Amino acid sequence: MRKELRSSLGMPRRGLVIALAASVALAAASPAAAQSLTDRFKSLFGGKSDEPAQTAPAPNQPTEAPEVDCPQVTVRSGASTYAVAAAGKQAVGNDVRYQASITKMARECIRNGGEITARVGIQGRVVAGPAGAPSSVEVPLRIAVVQGGVGEKVIASKAYRTTVEMSEDGSVPFTFVAEDLVYPLPSPAVADNYIFYVGFDPQALAGSKAPAKKKK
Repeated sequence: MRKELRSSLGMPRRGLVIALAASVALAAASPAAAQSLTDRFKSLFGGKSDEPAQTAPAPNQPTEAPEVDCPQVTVRSGASTYAVAAAGKQAVGNDVRYQASITKMARECIRNGGEITARVGIQGRVVAGPAGAPSSVEVPLRIAVVQGGVGEKVIASKAYRTTVEMSEDGSVPFTFVAEDLVYPLPSPAVADNYIFYVGFDPQALAGSKAPAKKKK
């Protein structure tokens, strides 16, 4: 699915990157020069201070690096929702305990030599189902860099988990920012064919990766 997607601000791909660059310049000229990527994604998403973004670790990242044009970001077909059922049941109808969905996405790309570090933000919501949700739920996510065209090729792919604390009203937003997806700088001949896919991946819960810090 390759179509021109827009961010939560209604900007096309290049406009989003320009806006991110502008936000960095403004931060450098103010006392809040150390504005974090989390803050920028929260601003991009229109997040509130009581809805902190969660980030994956990004060790040894350069403090300053040139931004580059990012691929489009879209939800992988069939991976836009994640429903969990009561034990031994199918996740349909009254047997659904909770369902997660993705509502907004954003991205930023930084070039470091011959590599690109992609920072991808995902915002979504978890809603309790008729069977009743637990007090906290684990949301499994996957982000992939794919070279589209004839014979789609996966360049890089990483699974993540984030824990969401449910509320009494049974509908909780979540925000997750992955900062550590690295892939080789594409050649100009194929760069326009690159795309970021995001989505839910239950297999992420089966790995050995430690879960992300719980949302407070």
